[in-house]
Amino acid sequence: MSAKEDAKGRRPGKGKAKWIRILLGVGYWVQGFRCFPWMAVNFFLKDSVKVDSSTLQILQNSVNLPMVGKPIYGVVSDAVYISGQHRVPYIAIGAFLQAMSWLTIVILSQSNISIVTLSLYLLLSNLGASVAEVANDAIVAEMGKSENSQSASSGELQSFVWMASSVGGVLGNLFGGAAIDRFSPQSMFIFFGLLLVLQFLITISVPERSLNLPKTPSNVGIRKQLSELSAALQKPEIAYSIAWFAASYAIIPALTGTMFFYQTQYLKIDAAVLGISKVFGQVVTLLWGIIYNRSLKSVQPRKLIETIQATMAVFMISDVLFVKGIYRQMGVPDSIYIVVFSGVLEVLFFFKILPFSILIAQLCPRGCEGSLMAFVMSAVALAFIVSGYLGVALASYLGVTGNDFSGLPLGLLIQAVCTFLPLFSSSWIPDQKSKTRTE
Repeated sequence: MSAKEDAKGRRPGKGKAKWIRILLGVGYWVQGFRCFPWMAVNFFLKDSVKVDSSTLQILQNSVNLPMVGKPIYGVVSDAVYISGQHRVPYIAIGAFLQAMSWLTIVILSQSNISIVTLSLYLLLSNLGASVAEVANDAIVAEMGKSENSQSASSGELQSFVWMASSVGGVLGNLFGGAAIDRFSPQSMFIFFGLLLVLQFLITISVPERSLNLPKTPSNVGIRKQLSELSAALQKPEIAYSIAWFAASYAIIPALTGTMFFYQTQYLKIDAAVLGISKVFGQVVTLLWGIIYNRSLKSVQPRKLIETIQATMAVFMISDVLFVKGIYRQMGVPDSIYIVVFSGVLEVLFFFKILPFSILIAQLCPRGCEGSLMAFVMSAVALAFIVSGYLGVALASYLGVTGNDFSGLPLGLLIQAVCTFLPLFSSSWIPDQKSKTRTE
């Protein structure tokens, strides 16, 4: 019998892996399913609150501000233990805050909730989501550096949580597209709120000791943790990689709010079609996780990320042809294009995160996994916010409104050019994963 096997022939850590997959599987699945209530939010703002496309996009990006605070949540979860635990309690707190915010929106919206009040509770929801995501990401990063977790270190755990999130996204968009025409937004908010209550109950039933996470000192302190995070960020391979990755998003002026109005107001595309489009995108995301895990883990991160960046730009150029009616003249219905091409383009933005997160997990110094991974996701969140504001500015400069889309083709062309630009500085990303663990 192998020395690594117990008396019953089982390898140690099997029970640990089971609990980790349950906790992370539920957490990332719910994270992916968040698109379900957010689809209802978009239609609620457009149809009930009567906001214009620019206001919608500003709100969409502004309520993501709590995501920028992820390094703070990461440092706190690394340094501050709650009842001897420093990951699971934060996942539970995040689920509780989200459940409270969505269920409160349901109650207040019955009496004509204002856009300011709605924004505050959406901010609270994203705060809870941020806290939970930081703790989940930290567990993945910790297991990725565990000497005894070969599957995690090779990227299997990252692929598992990626696929769990993708499945949640598929179901969220599938049910969301069907529900938006049959139920009120408030009903969808209630359903998601109760789902978060279930996540909260599952989370508090999982003791952190059952996960057998790598041991880290419990008395490190926030100041010490900040010092370690600062030291990690001073490493060139980490600092340059994060800077490039965030800039590759921030430099692209997003036109999501404008495209939403173009599709629903101008083209009169049904909500169910938009839901199917997002489902198609999430299925592609799920396939991406599977393909990456089976065939692309050995590909150098820089090469893979460059390919994804270039593909994004090509799809944006395709959007220019779509808005100009070229595909329509070729006999391709608008609904088919939106389902296939728009669905894929929306998720392409996130394809880079999987190989990049695995790269950073390998470069991450031991003991600050939560804070460093949180900093990465915070930088990405801030980049998306900057991208959204640039998109509002671009649409305003070109005179694109909810009723006038004549300048949209030029806006999409500028967007595509901006997407190509980061390729000229991609050398900031290391050629390959670090083969030496940073202690």
